[in-house]
Amino acid sequence: MIADITSLTVTLSVLVVLTPLAVGKSDPLWHHTTDAVGKPDGVSVHQTGALVEFGRYQKAAVKTLQGSGNEQDSVVVPLLGLLGEAGSVATAYKKHLRDGPGRPLGKQQIREELGDVLWYAATLADSFGLDLDDVAAASLEKAKQRWRPSDREEPLLDEHFPPGEQLPRRAVFAFTPTVRESDGRTVVMLSRDGVPVGDPLTDASAVDDDYRYHDAFHLAHVAVLGWSPVMRSLLRVKRKSDPAIDEAEDGGRAIAIEEGISALVFSYASRHGFFDHLQHVDNELLQTITTMTAHLEVSNCRPADWEQAILTGYRCWRTLTAQNGGTLEINMEERTMRVLPAD
Repeated sequence: MIADITSLTVTLSVLVVLTPLAVGKSDPLWHHTTDAVGKPDGVSVHQTGALVEFGRYQKAAVKTLQGSGNEQDSVVVPLLGLLGEAGSVATAYKKHLRDGPGRPLGKQQIREELGDVLWYAATLADSFGLDLDDVAAASLEKAKQRWRPSDREEPLLDEHFPPGEQLPRRAVFAFTPTVRESDGRTVVMLSRDGVPVGDPLTDASAVDDDYRYHDAFHLAHVAVLGWSPVMRSLLRVKRKSDPAIDEAEDGGRAIAIEEGISALVFSYASRHGFFDHLQHVDNELLQTITTMTAHLEVSNCRPADWEQAILTGYRCWRTLTAQNGGTLEINMEERTMRVLPAD
C-alpha cells in the first residue's frame, strides 16, 4: 500500500500548483524569487513570483491535521480523505464531460481540488514517516526510468572488452523457413552472412504459433539493450577473458533467464494481439522482468529500454511471420532493428 500511495502522492504533487493554506505570504513557508536559476534544496512547487518546498508544505499541513485522538486516525483520516478528494477531482471533470459547455471546468476549481488532494497526501506521507521531498524526488526518478529510454551515448555493456568478445554493433541476419523432411514440420534457420547461427528452430509446441521466429526477440535485446546471453553464446562472443563475467553474465543461468523472459513476454503478447497497435507494455510485466534481471548487468537498463526492446522485437517478428521469413538489420549504436525490404 505504501508504494501505491507514494506513487499517487507525487504524481499529484507534480501536477498541483499550490494548496490553499491558512498562512500568508509573509509566513516562512513562502519564498519570493525572481532568479530562474537559484532555488533551495529539495523539490518545490512553483507559482508566479513564489515557490514552496514540499518538505515545508508537509510540516505546515500536518499542523492543521484534525483527529479524534485515536492513534489509528493518523492513517485512516488522511487515507480516506485522499480517496475522497481524488474522487472530487474526477467528479468535477465528469460533470464537465456530461454537461458540456454549459458547465465550464474552471482552473480555480481544479486548483482547489488538487490542493486538497495534496494536503491529504502530505499528511498521509507524514503518518508513514515519509518525507514529501524524498517522495517527490523518488517519483520523478521512477517516471524517468519508466518513460525515458537511456541516453544513446552511454557506453555499451561490453565496450571495454576485445572486439572478439563484443556483440556485433551492426549486422544483418536472415530468417529462412524450410520444411523438415523427417516430419514435415516447418523450421526456421537463423544465419549471418550465410553462416548458420545455432540450430534450426521449431515452435517447440503442439500449437503452431510462430515461436520459431523468436530469435528476433533476442536480436532486439542486442540492438536496444546491448545485451543477450543467448546471442552472445550463439555468436561465440562470450567474454572468456574475464572468467567471472563469463560465468555470471554469459553463462547458463543468464541464458536461461533470457529465454524465460522471451517465453514470458510471448505468453503475454499472445493475449494482447502480439502488441499490434499497442504503444506501451504493462508496468507489471516490466517489473517482473526487472526483478528477474536484478542481479545481471542489464539491470542498468530502464523499464523504458525494455519496453522499447519488446515493441521493436515484436514489430519485426510480426513482419517476419507475415512474409514467411526475411532479413533483419540491427544497429546497436542507434538502438534500432528493422526488417530489410525483400530483393
